Amino acid sequence: MTNIDTVQLGKSGPAVGRIGLGAMGMSGVYGASDEAQSLATIHAALDSGANLVDTGDFYGMGHNEALIGRALADRPREDYLLSVKFGALRGPDNSWGGVDTRPEAIRNFLAYSLQRLGVDHIDIYRPARLDPNVPIEDTVGAIAEMVDAGYVRHIGLSEVGAETLRRAAAVHPIADLQIEYSLISRGIEQEILPTARELGTGITAYGVLSRGLLSDSLRAGKAFEATDFRAHSPRFQGENLTANLRLVEALAKIGERHGVSVAQLAIAWVLSRGMDIVPVIGARRPERWAEAVAALDIRLSDADLAEIEAAAPADRVAGDRYAAPQMAMLDSER
Repeated sequence: MTNIDTVQLGKSGPAVGRIGLGAMGMSGVYGASDEAQSLATIHAALDSGANLVDTGDFYGMGHNEALIGRALADRPREDYLLSVKFGALRGPDNSWGGVDTRPEAIRNFLAYSLQRLGVDHIDIYRPARLDPNVPIEDTVGAIAEMVDAGYVRHIGLSEVGAETLRRAAAVHPIADLQIEYSLISRGIEQEILPTARELGTGITAYGVLSRGLLSDSLRAGKAFEATDFRAHSPRFQGENLTANLRLVEALAKIGERHGVSVAQLAIAWVLSRGMDIVPVIGARRPERWAEAVAALDIRLSDADLAEIEAAAPADRVAGDRYAAPQMAMLDSER
């Protein structure tokens, strides 16, 4: 087992490995995935010393939770932490139906997640998005009741702004805010990150590789399946993708001098932003997870960081991180 350092997630959260595993891509979000490879990746993450596995009850309409449940069935419960998002509504045609975080809905979602995952509690439970029809105080209060009942250990949030985070934290300690943060998605730095640090809320950063953009996987060209999120994401369309890949090429040259991949450089950059920020890496194959773990050994000097940021300035990125309807759902973008 590799010795991955652990950090406390915020001032009230659990001790987690310095990087975590995001399982969303194992359930078709980026096109077809190999179930055997997915299971092997989850095992590889735990064997490497990581303990945080992140999922959502709506990933593959429950497929992701069931997959994780199978992968973890023979593992001691104390060896892993489950971070689960809830509330996003799906249709049988894969459509989206908004968000529901009413207290009665929360209890329903939680019951199904516990069953699919095969556990008696969830370590960090969080609404996937802010429900415009339910005050955040009501949502957090309902999860707090599940904490008191023993079904949930910690409360997290996802993609909320600073004001919402403050209101939530006034009801119950918020262990972490899960939000997109990468070298080219730096919107949290102005207000959200300082607020989280003031409140003692950790950051679990997803999109660290910008859905594969900050890696070597797209440099040679790639056609996206219709079911692949990136087929509809502005950053991966036409001239936007061409412009963004120019930034990736500049990063690749820096990576070559350091003997590391673009992905490792991107992970190391996020790791450098503070011990209160835990990257959640969406690997789908064991070798990709091994690549991510190796980034823990990269040490970037101030000069290295300046060169990296100059090669890929956030204000040079073409296209929003989500399509317009999804951007409109993000409290963090208001």
